[in-house]
This record gives sequence, structure tokens and C-alpha cells, in this order.
Amino acid sequence: MHRTPTPRFRRSQLAAAVLALASITAAHAGHAATAPKYASASHATTTTTQLPRGVTPLHYALSITPDAAASTFKGAAAIKVAVDAPTSSITFNALNLAFAAATIEGVGGSKQVTRKVDFDADKQTATVHFAQPLAKGEYLLRIDYSGKIGTQATGLFSLDYDTPQGRQRALYTQFENSDARSMLPSWDEPDYKATFALDVIVPSSQMAVGNMPIASSEDLGNGTKHVRFATTPRMSTYLLFFGLGDFERATAMSDGTEIGVITKKGALAQSRFALDESAALLREYNDYFGVRYPLPKLDNIAAPGRSQFFGAMENWGAVFTFEYGLLLDPTISTQTDKENIYTTLSHEMAHQWFGDLVTMRWWDDLWLNEGFASWMESRTTERLHPEWNTALSSVGGRESAMSQDALRTTHPVVQRIATVEQASQAFDGITYQKGEAVIRMLEAYVGADTWRTAVRSYMRKHAYGNTVSDDLWREVDAAAGKPVSAIAHDFTLQPGVPMITVGEAVCKNGNTRVTLTQTEFSKDQPNKKPLSWKVPVIASTVGNGKLAKVVLKDGKATLNVPGCGALLVNAGQSGYYRTVYAPANTRALAGSFARLAPIDQLGLLADSQSLGLAGTQNLADFLELVKATPLSADPQVLGKVAASLGSLYEQYAGDTVRQQAFGRFAMARLAPMMAQTGWEARAGEAPSVATLRGRLIAILGDMGEPGVIAEARRRYAASEQDPTAMPAPLRRTILGVVAQHADAATWEQLHAKAQQEKTPLVKNQLYDLLASTDDPALAQRALALALTDEPGVTNSPAMISRVSRSHPELAFDFALAHLEQVNARIDASSRSRYFPRLAAGSAQPGMIAKLEAYAQANLPASARGDADSSVAGIKYRIKLRAERLPAVDAWLAKQAG
Repeated sequence: MHRTPTPRFRRSQLAAAVLALASITAAHAGHAATAPKYASASHATTTTTQLPRGVTPLHYALSITPDAAASTFKGAAAIKVAVDAPTSSITFNALNLAFAAATIEGVGGSKQVTRKVDFDADKQTATVHFAQPLAKGEYLLRIDYSGKIGTQATGLFSLDYDTPQGRQRALYTQFENSDARSMLPSWDEPDYKATFALDVIVPSSQMAVGNMPIASSEDLGNGTKHVRFATTPRMSTYLLFFGLGDFERATAMSDGTEIGVITKKGALAQSRFALDESAALLREYNDYFGVRYPLPKLDNIAAPGRSQFFGAMENWGAVFTFEYGLLLDPTISTQTDKENIYTTLSHEMAHQWFGDLVTMRWWDDLWLNEGFASWMESRTTERLHPEWNTALSSVGGRESAMSQDALRTTHPVVQRIATVEQASQAFDGITYQKGEAVIRMLEAYVGADTWRTAVRSYMRKHAYGNTVSDDLWREVDAAAGKPVSAIAHDFTLQPGVPMITVGEAVCKNGNTRVTLTQTEFSKDQPNKKPLSWKVPVIASTVGNGKLAKVVLKDGKATLNVPGCGALLVNAGQSGYYRTVYAPANTRALAGSFARLAPIDQLGLLADSQSLGLAGTQNLADFLELVKATPLSADPQVLGKVAASLGSLYEQYAGDTVRQQAFGRFAMARLAPMMAQTGWEARAGEAPSVATLRGRLIAILGDMGEPGVIAEARRRYAASEQDPTAMPAPLRRTILGVVAQHADAATWEQLHAKAQQEKTPLVKNQLYDLLASTDDPALAQRALALALTDEPGVTNSPAMISRVSRSHPELAFDFALAHLEQVNARIDASSRSRYFPRLAAGSAQPGMIAKLEAYAQANLPASARGDADSSVAGIKYRIKLRAERLPAVDAWLAKQAG
């Protein structure tokens, strides 16, 4: 799954269930309970489960008849099961399903109607009881049932969208991590793999989509058709997919597989980039993994709307993606959009192997899916699109993980998951970005060829099966011929960020000798006892180019580095650790900054900024690096400088005098970059320059730079007569500056445009703009608008989230005051994350008490991870403003003097 670009994350169930068979109904909703580990004949090794052992699904024959207009569906499931030992009952997952009948048939033709059905809403299960015990053997469990079609992206859901011909409704499914149970009675856990044969009765005029190609389609003569899909390979329930709508499809062949893209009618031309790149990606992945993609087709399905939880989902053979992550609209799309679409494609296609073909056994090892797909997306983008120079973005991903990992509320990459809600919260920066960073570090340690050998062996041995992390480490150890797993365990089984302190360097006979000491980097526990890691360290001296490597063990190591001069630790930035230098070396690196490789410039900037904000070293050291960054630096390095200055500017929010003083310095530093980049694209410029242009305009707009605001307003006004005044690559950026600084009249003008817009991609952006204003009164109007029917049910929570970026207190208070209305517009799986994230940007002490009170009243203890993280972040931000910004003030005063 691809996480949403805004603070979204994972899914889960805070579900309410109304389950019925005859007169049997379930009570109030709740959460799945922690269950012990079991072993069974069908599960050879001990595996976490929430379901009792003893019965294993082998095949699902599933018939679905949706009624989109009524938002209901009818279902019939015939599930072939293996019973390991005599039993008089079978328990499986079911959520919001009403059962009409349930029977079980033996191989010899014996048949029993269920004696009764018990539903457990808290555990999201149904238990069918039989008058006569079932002997060991295989049976066919038949269940007729019905359910509801939702309006948020969980289970089977609908999305409404505007077209020139009027409103349309399409249906899709989203089952990860635990929502297949809301469309079919099932063993809805990743380890219970089975085959699926899906058939549907749907309107004749609409296109039905599944994991597999259509095997047959029969016209029923009453405006409907019966569509049967081919049977899937063995797979987990969360990968099942069904879609239905007024769609069109384009295809291409790649390595013997039919690649497809599916969009609403009229949008197919915008999917050409995705189709072409998917074909190239499939060829690359077939080669890398050494196991060919096993399904006959692979579709990417584009859907209007959005979720606060995810952006795309790796359903096997039928990847679901919201339109903003798959389509390029020539009127609004940017270079950043193109690169984001590519990374989404490459991430979800990597899942076809990491996740779909080989699946983690339980959610504890979710990173085997997400960390590897994130790493594969980065590796493949670097390889197939070197002109984008995305190798540098690995530093940003690592920094995102470290920011979360350095707080007391962090968790290990491999973490204990006991409930559905905890599984949903596991889709976070540690699972994705830290997982990716650890893989990148281990690949650099053993070598790319050795790493690929291990991955190929892992894929071959575990195809169509389930794994834990140690299954992978065994293959890496074997391929490398050394115990890589010892390093891997340190970085995946315990939380936190190692910190390497570099002693005074001594140069002798053309080599630099230095002592390295390992402690731990923490943003909010400066005195905690450090954990210990085995850390692969790579170092070089500036200008020499030769690398020295060592694995730091037991907290200390001595390193001999070829050459003399400024010493750079973590050369190439593959390591997951912070580096603290002695003062003399810090100054030497600042003096040699322009000579460093761009990726090392990014790494040094990131380390210096983070260490300064945490109080480990003087924040002035970071500002000196900012001064030392030449205009000739890589555009992504200049973009990092701009973003860092923008972040520091925001830290002064609420203190106008000090913020203006910092803003003068920041704008003076960024002005030459803006002058060099310009507002107009130049022929032949690198793609990263286009990205930098948009970033500089947005950040200078955030700071209130008069020239940028005036030019954005001029272009916006001129665009009514001259469309070229707002070229597509800058349209969103210019509108963003205008909306941020809008007066009431401009806000109303943008509102009118949003009301008139029929293209979902453009419409979504316009409603986001209405929520991006700096004016509190207009922000309040945006919040009120969000709870009307006008923006659409998926835009409403996005608007409130957008307001929270500039006005966290306002957004959180509003959402809390309208709790039921807001909850109705959020994926059930997102609720425990959504409200804490509204508050996350606050630096007000009062917000801590509000957030804690919200969590206490609305979230079970097992679902408070995001609330705890937001509280920790607020506390850190308060501390930063009180204890770190004075160092910036002093540095600014010194510069002025």
C-alpha cells in the first residue's frame, strides 16, 4: 500500500457491527482481542492469530450482486475448508454482514444446516454451530448473506463524481488490513491464503474488474450481466479486489503479461504515462526478482476522491490508485506529480512480489511488505529514470524516519501487533521509511549483487507462502557468507537511532585515524541509557575518494581512512545513524562543503539541523552550512536549504518580531536562488530545476515575501485573459500563494470556481486551496464548508486536515465540536489517527491536555499510538522554541553585527 502524501496512514477497524442470522443480532462495536499463538497442522510454525486454529480455508467461490443505488449488496460464499480435528463449530471473520442461511457439506454428500450462529462484534467474528460434530476432512461451507456498501474507502465502497453528463457512481474495494470481512465471511488474516473464484451480477453497461481476467460474461437480458473471473492463485484475503463503473481500459503487452490502466470514461488519455511506465517496470521486476510475474494481467485502476489513510493499494493483478496518484492532467500536473505517480506505480508493482507473491505471516512483519516496496520503488526509479536524480531523495526518507524514531513514542520495525487497530497504526514512517533505510544500509554493506542473490532465493523458496523477517535474513546470511542478520536484528528488533561521535582525527603517513563512539540520538530523552547497535560505517576524507569501512560493535571502533583533510563519516549516506563531529572537523567540513557530493551535502545538512534542534550541537553550525551552500549546488540541495529555512521560520509562529528578523535573513538567502531559477522554465533545464522553482515560490510565499506574492497575484489575474500566465507546472503553486494570502473576495472567487468545476482532480485541488488560507476567519469558513455536502465526502476530511497545517488549534477544536459529523466522513480505520494528526502541528501547551482528554474519552489504550506521538511532538516543539531558537537569534545578531 502506498501511504497518502498528506498525514494519512493506515487503516483498521473501529467497527460497529450489526450481524444477524434469523433473530440473532450482535451488540455494540469494539476491537479485536489479543489472542495467544497457536500451532496447527495447517500452520506448521507458530503464528500470531486472532482466530482459533483447526479449520483452514482452501478455496472461496464468491458471488456478489451489488445494488449501487441502494448502497447494499447480496453475497453467496461457498468456502472449501480443511478441518484438522473433530469440531462442532467453525469460527471466521465477519463484519456488518447479515446471514440468511448457512450450511456445510461433506465430501460424501452429507449436509447440515447450522444449528445457530454466534456473532462477536468486538472480535469481528461469526461462529457457526452444528448439531453433529464434523470429523477431520474437507467440507464446503455455504453462506448466503447481505451487506452494505460504504462511502469511505474501506470494504466495498462507492465513490461519486461529477461529469459533464451528470453525477456518476463507481464501486471499489479496499481490504487491507482487515476489511475483507465486511464483504465476505472469511479467514481474514494474511497467513490464511486460499484461491478465489469471484463472479458478479452487474449492470450490462458497466465494466467489472477483478484480480484476474474475465473468464466469461453472460447477458441476462434484464439490463444485467453475469461476469465470472478466472480463479486467482493462493493469496491473502486483503488482496482481493472488485471494481464496477462507467470505465474504459487501455492495454499493452509486456513480457507476456497484459498491462492495463482503467479510468472513468473520458480520462483514459491521462493514464498514458502510467501505462507506458508500467510495461517497463514489469520487465525490470521480472529480471530483478528472478521470478516472473505470475498472473496473466496487471491492471492499474484510477479512482476519483481520496482517503486519509492511503493513496494506492497493491491488490494482486488489480492495483487501486486514487486519480491524483495515477493520472497526469496537462492543465494542472507538475514534474513532482509525474515523479510521484512513478514512485506509486513502482511501489505497488513491487508489492506484486513483496507482499502478494510472498506475504508476511502476520502484521508484526508488515515492513517485509512496505519497507521493501519503498526500497524497491527508490532503487528502480534511480535505475530507470536517472535524469530525475532521485537517489538524493533517500536522505529525505531517512530523515523522516529518524524524526519519528528519535522520540520516546517510537517502536521497532518489527513490532508486536495484537489487535486490528494496532495493525492499522503500523503503517507509518518506521515501517516504510526506516524499513527502506535499513535495507539500503544492508545492501551497501553486502553489495548490490549479493543482496539481489538473496532476494531471488527468498522469492523462489517462499512463493505463494508467508514469511517472517528471519526467513529473509537466512538468505542474506547465506548469500553474503557472513552474519548480516546480527546487524539486521539490531536495527529491526529495537527502536531508536544510533549516534556516532567522531573523535579528533589524527593524520599520519597519508591516512587519517579516528575513534568512533556509539551512543543514541534522542530528541526528547537526552539522558536515556543508550541502546547498542552493530553499525556498518563508511567514511572518506574530502577530496580523496577512497572509502574505509568498519562495523562498529560494543559502542566503539577505530577507523583508518585513506587521505588527510576533512573527515566525512557516512559517506554516500547509506547508514542509518546520526554523526557528531569534533568542532575542528565540523569547521573543516563547512569549509569544504562545496566539494562534497550532493548526497553528502544533503546528509550533512540534515544531521547538522537535527542535532542542532535537539541540542546535541549548536544550531549555528547548521546555519553556517546554509551560508556555505553555493548557488551552483544541485537543485535538490538548494531545495533542502529552502525547506529547512522554511521550517525554522514556522517555528517562530506567534512571535512576530523574531519571526520577521529570521524571515529577513531567510528571504535574503533564498532571493538569489529565486533569481537564478526564475519564474519561467528554460529550454532543456533539468527536471529538478522545475521542482525547485515551485518549492521556492511556495516557501517564499509562506514567508510573505512581497515580490513573490505580488507576482503570483498578477499572474492569477492575468490568467483570465492569458492562460499562459499560469503555466500548468506552476498553476497549483501560484494558486496556493494566492489562496494563502486571499482576502474574502478572492476566497469567494476560488469558491465559485470549485463549485463550477467538473473534473475531480481539479475540483479536489480547489477545495484544498479554500482550506489553505492564513486568515483565521476564512479558515473557519472553510471548516464550516467542509461539513456540507458540497465538497464531497472524501474532500471534507481533507479540507479539515489542510486547515490544521496553518491553524491546528482551530481545526482540532472544530473537529472535536463536530465529532459525529467528522467521524461519518472518515474511513473507520483512520479515526484513531485522524484527530491526533490535526493537533500534531501545535506548539501550545493547552493542546496537550485537549489531545489527552480526547484519547482518554474516544480511544482504547491499544489505539493511542498516534495520540501519544502527537503529544510527544508538541512537547518537543515547545521545548525547541524555548531552548533552541535563542541560538538562532544570537547567530542572526552576530551576522548583523
